[in-house]
This record gives sequence, structure tokens and C-alpha cells, in this order.
Amino acid sequence: MNIVIVGAGDVGYNIAKDLSEDGHDIVVIEHHEEVAKRVDSELDVRVIVGNGAQPDVLAKAGVVENCSIDYLIACSRRDEVNIMACWQAKRSGVKRVISRAKSIEYVENHQWAQALGIDETISPERSVARDIEEMLFINAAVHTSELMEGKAVTYAFKVTESSPVAGMTLRELGEKHPELRFVMIYILRDEKGQIPFGDWVLEPGDLCYIITFRDQALNIQDLFQKERRRKHIRRVLIVGGGKLGKQLMRLIVKNHPHIEIKIIDKDLERCTSMAEEFPTVTVLHGDGTDEKLLRHEGIELVDAFLAASEYDELNIVMGILAKSLGVGKSVALVRKKIYSQLSSRVPLDAVVNPNDSLSSLILKRIRYPETSGTLSLIGRIGAEILEITLPPESSAAGKAVAEINLPKGVLIAMVSRQGENLMPKGNLVLHGGDVLLLFAMEDRMTPALKHLEISV
Repeated sequence: MNIVIVGAGDVGYNIAKDLSEDGHDIVVIEHHEEVAKRVDSELDVRVIVGNGAQPDVLAKAGVVENCSIDYLIACSRRDEVNIMACWQAKRSGVKRVISRAKSIEYVENHQWAQALGIDETISPERSVARDIEEMLFINAAVHTSELMEGKAVTYAFKVTESSPVAGMTLRELGEKHPELRFVMIYILRDEKGQIPFGDWVLEPGDLCYIITFRDQALNIQDLFQKERRRKHIRRVLIVGGGKLGKQLMRLIVKNHPHIEIKIIDKDLERCTSMAEEFPTVTVLHGDGTDEKLLRHEGIELVDAFLAASEYDELNIVMGILAKSLGVGKSVALVRKKIYSQLSSRVPLDAVVNPNDSLSSLILKRIRYPETSGTLSLIGRIGAEILEITLPPESSAAGKAVAEINLPKGVLIAMVSRQGENLMPKGNLVLHGGDVLLLFAMEDRMTPALKHLEISV
């Protein structure tokens, strides 16, 4: 396919990299010359320096009347540039246009997008805030992502010296806890990972990725760090009142009204606005790196801390500082991919990258346009989880899971059938219309879909 990407920041760069490796013809428009040079030297794409909202720049990328471009993805940091680029692209005949939106107003009101011909406006903050909320209240989790409209969730738990599962094989684990419904999809050990098998022995330090149903989460957490269940969240401190910090605050106020919330932000106008909108929240105008301020506000009594400023490095520093001052769980927001693996190397409980969610949404539209379910990327291990519906005409319909012979590196993690959630045991016979959660390494998902005779 012919694809134009406007904006080569962290999101645009990674999407361009992934799609060019998929074999698509990619043109990237970037107005910062140094950023454009980096893209040109590192990726197999054509790069144009300029403002993606300007007609002459778009024309250089092939966005002209009656053009043959399949997609234009506008993911710059400026909403107005994204909107103008999409509007002009649609008028020129680009088949589908996708716009990133940073301002929540653009996401909540779909009428303007329809009027401009924009096929989809994407902002990941709501889903990321839900993932962070889940991570805070499932204390031992260092990664979460929603699946199947929230019915299923991916968690990552670490095996500790005191974990009940330490020294146990996966087969023994299943035999000892038949009441628990979950699938161990991947294990990282010393930064090397694999899909585990029944005789795999769990060791302290293993980071285990699990897919389960939401109502099973606390019981599964007990297998890894039982002591964390007793640590109820009573106090939350957020630094940064931007979109994601505000979304998380809104969720906690709505779903956990008994929890005490404090939020710190440097912007006085923003603080005034938040104080008016959230009268039950303590809003503080100040610097989240000010140790004196943090101690004054009782940082050692805080159960969960989120550093959500606009700057990755600052969030990492604040998260480490909060942890050193006694916070129960410390989470830092990062946007650069290089920082996504830091939680295993610095005293932080977790790092969250909202750009992964944004990339997931965009890549699903390109890679798997025929599927209706969600796509979740697990950047740290280079894997994908895709929700698909098994066609009745698929040769897999009517076969047991063990008989399907999926490609290596692929497994069925969950099955949903007419509202009933089923574990994908080897003797489970699949039916046409079943909703499957497929887990695969990034280069294995497309072969898996072809194996199941699903259009890609």
C-alpha cells in the first residue's frame, strides 16, 4: 500500500518503521529538519521536509487530486496540522485518513470530523488511564492492557523469592489451582523470553505475562506476591494535570470515591480549573520534584504515585524520588520507546507509554483492516494480541485447539462464545463465530491469520 505519514515524532517514527518493514511504500512528512534527517538515514522510507498542513508539501508526497494513496496518517504533535492534512488528503482522493488528536474536545465531538471527511480520530488517553487504574489496584502488576471490551486483561507479574509459584512447573501450577482461569503467554528471564511449555519451572526474577478474566486478577496476583493484596489503595498522588493525569483522576473519583487524591501541577490556571471541576480532590500548585513539598504532603503515606508531566526524564526522576521517599507503588509516564524497559533497571514499579496504545490503534487499521476487535502491542517483548472472530468457513471451525497446528510463536489465549468465556484447552472444539484472542510475536500474526483463513 501507499501510505503517507505526517509527523515523525515517537509515534510517527515507530509506525513508519513497522509499516515499511511490512513492505508498504511509505512517505514521511516532518517539519523539523534534524528529525527528518534521522528518519531518512535510519528507515527505508521517502522523507519530505515541511509542514504537513500545506498543500504544496502534501503534493510532494503525492497527495494530489485523484491520487492513488491508500492511507494518510496524521500524527504530529499539533492537532490543527493533523486536521488540515486529513481534510486536504480526503478531498484529493486518499482512501482513508486517520488523525491523532491531543485535545479531548476533538475526540468527544465526532460531527466536525465527519464534516471534514476524517475517517477516524484517535486519542489513547482514556484507555491508557484505565490501564493505569487497573495497574494501581492490582498492586503486583507491572503491565496491564484491556482486551475484549474490558472482560479480559493482560497482566505482567514478577516471580519473587517468596512467591508460592517459585520452583513450580506450569503443569503443577494448573493442577494445584484448577479453579483459576488464565493462560501464561510469555515469560521473560534475564531479558530473554519465550512462550512457556508445561514443564517450564518458574524461578525468582521471571516476568510472567498472563491473560485472564478481570474477576480472576486478585487471586492470580496471590500466586506471585500475596502480600500485595493487603496493601489497599487509600491515597493517590498525581504529578501533572495534563490529559492523562486528568483522565486518571476522573476515573478514580468516579470508581473509587473513598480514595484521597492529590494532584500537583506547575500551571496555576490549570490548577484553578481542576479545583473547580474536582471539588473532592486536593489540587496543589507546585513542583513535583520539590522534596520539601512532597514531604509536607505526606509522601511516605501515599499508596500510589503517578508522574505524568510532559517530560519523560522528569517523570522518571520523580518516580524514583517518590519510591525512595516511601511510596507504595510508583509509576512513570514515558513516551520515548527507549525508556519503556526502564522499570527493570531503576527503582520504579512500572513505566507506561501511551504512544504504544496510539500505535496499536493505528497499526490495527493498516495491518488487520478486516478484523473488528482490538489490537494490543506489548512493546517490551515485541508481541501482539489481536481479537478476531473465527469465520464459519475457516478450516479451524469444528476442530479442537490441539488439532489446528498454529505457526510457532502463536497461541490462542482466550475464547469467547455467545457471551461465555472459555479457556483454550487442547480439547476445546472451536466454532464459527467464536471470538479468539490470538497472541503472537509481531512477525507471526499475519501467518497465523492466513492459517485460520482470516482476511488481512
